[in-house]
Amino acid sequence: QVQLVESGGGLVQPGGSLRLSCAASGSIFSSGTMGWYRQAPKKQRELVAVITSGGRTNYADFVKGRFTISRDNAKNTVYLQMNSLKPEDTAVYYCNVDERPLRNSWGQGTQVTVSS
Repeated sequence: QVQLVESGGGLVQPGGSLRLSCAASGSIFSSGTMGWYRQAPKKQRELVAVITSGGRTNYADFVKGRFTISRDNAKNTVYLQMNSLKPEDTAVYYCNVDERPLRNSWGQGTQVTVSS
C-alpha cells in the first residue's frame, strides 16, 4: 500500500509562484514514474508533468517553460515548481506514482487557485 500526501497548494495572484510537494510513504519501487495531474471544475483530469526514476521528464504543452518537475528518490518525494501562474492553472492538483502493472497510486489532491 502506498500513501501520497500533497502539500503546497493555495491562493496566488496571476504571475506568482507555488511549489507543490508529494511525499510517498509505504513500499515504493524506485523504477516507478512520479507525476502531477490536475482537474479543473467540469473538466477531465489531465497530465501536467511526469518524471521517471532516471530523471526523464515530460510536460504538457500548456506548462512548458513555466513548470518544473523534480524528484528525490531517497525521500520518495516529487516536486512541482510552478512559475508565471495563470488563472487557467486553477485546479486540484493530484500526485501520482505509476508502478504498473503492480499498482497506480493517487494522492487526495491539493487546491491551487490563481486569482487577483
